Amino acid sequence: MAKLSIPKEVKNVLKALEGADFEAYVVGGCVRDLLLGLEPKDWDITTNAKPEEVQKLFKDSFYENEFGTVGVKTSSKDANLHVVEVTTYRVEEKYTDKRHPDKVSFTRNIEDDLGRRDFTVNAMALRQAQGKQAKQEIVDIFGGQEDLKNTILRAVGNPDDRFKEDALRMMRAVRLAAELGFKIENKTLKAVEKNAKSIDFIAKERIRDEFIKIIDARRAYDGVLLLQDTGLLKIILPELAAGVGVGQNKHHVYTVFEHNTLALKWAADHDYPFHVKLAALLHDVGKPNVKRGEGPDSTFYGHEIVGSKMARKALQRLKFPEKLVDNISMLVKYHLFYYNVGEVTEKSVRRLVAKVGPENMGDLIKIRICDRMGSGVPKPEPYSLRHFQYMVEKVQKDPISPKMLKVNGSDIMSILKVEPGPRVGQVLAILLDEVLDDPKRNTKKYLGEKVKELGGLSDKEIQRLTKAAKEKEKEFEEAVDEETKEKYWVK
Repeated sequence: MAKLSIPKEVKNVLKALEGADFEAYVVGGCVRDLLLGLEPKDWDITTNAKPEEVQKLFKDSFYENEFGTVGVKTSSKDANLHVVEVTTYRVEEKYTDKRHPDKVSFTRNIEDDLGRRDFTVNAMALRQAQGKQAKQEIVDIFGGQEDLKNTILRAVGNPDDRFKEDALRMMRAVRLAAELGFKIENKTLKAVEKNAKSIDFIAKERIRDEFIKIIDARRAYDGVLLLQDTGLLKIILPELAAGVGVGQNKHHVYTVFEHNTLALKWAADHDYPFHVKLAALLHDVGKPNVKRGEGPDSTFYGHEIVGSKMARKALQRLKFPEKLVDNISMLVKYHLFYYNVGEVTEKSVRRLVAKVGPENMGDLIKIRICDRMGSGVPKPEPYSLRHFQYMVEKVQKDPISPKMLKVNGSDIMSILKVEPGPRVGQVLAILLDEVLDDPKRNTKKYLGEKVKELGGLSDKEIQRLTKAAKEKEKEFEEAVDEETKEKYWVK
């Protein structure tokens, strides 16, 4: 075995423990990663020293849990090495809450400690003997190295027991399979299927964190399919699972679920940002709820609006940050933008940019590419979509928000000699609607004259014009034109 590289910060902790006549091993996922030639994200040490003995050795440390883990601070500039966790060998009793052991007892031997771990590839310990020529020793009593070689993920001992102890391990199994490209061993897989419902005992934040890692994995597509096959998906994200077996129409060769997951696959294969990958996975989540009819002429009118609301509700349930929820909901809502050359006007592009925001247009186009490739079409960016991107670039500097108008609320109040109130906002909305139609109107002179003109209208007339501006937005958002729907592949 080639010598495995251990950072000096970790070596220093090991050396200090062994110098005080304690045993000390690097353990868990970092050993797995070292053997796979990957860079560990964090470093864990296990020892027969009790927590209070560890703290005596390392003055700059903290112990804030009940599980024997002491955080040893280092002076490393590497964020992954700021703190090295040192945990006393331990055994655990039953897990009543399916997540935390009811009781932790310290033990004096490494074998007991490794026996409590989740998977064989995570149940190995590495001892770094001191001295330049000192050999490294791997403790591997459950066949972790052999499973690494065969790319197999296998539970330690009885898999049913492992998942009953900690239901989150089922999500972790899927996540590791997606990250490492491993196959879950059959008995372990069957145990996940058997215990899938117990994932409901786990805090949504913990489920979310594992789900994020699955979506961010290189094999995210395989991870989501594995969530579906094990029964976990219909519990953590039933909105997505509802698309399983739901056929589409003559514009699609895949079911709704297949299409959504293939859209994710394209995003993951091309290393799109996390929020784009998640939006790609959820972009057609509304289709099962709005489907009308069966066969080649079935329809999915309004699925983008319904899907946007469903995505928001699902992500909020999983405790995603509200800013991310807003962003993904918006991308789902507007993913059906129209881009046929000769039919898309600069006016319609400006309205889209105004609704979505210039900073989000690149992501929206990525979602549309994922949508196309998830439908089995040959080209990710046809000429019409490239032309649309050109038009987006062209209108980027055009006024698309009230802040970009050449008159503001203060100007309106001065011209009309009115106090702050709803009428000022209504006038701004009407002015923006005019400028979105024709940016050349965005001059102080033209808008000033328009304000005077609007000032002579009754409240009822102003409300009518404001409503008309909003109706344009509504028509744009819902894309009610049947011919457009045909081109959007939803009829």
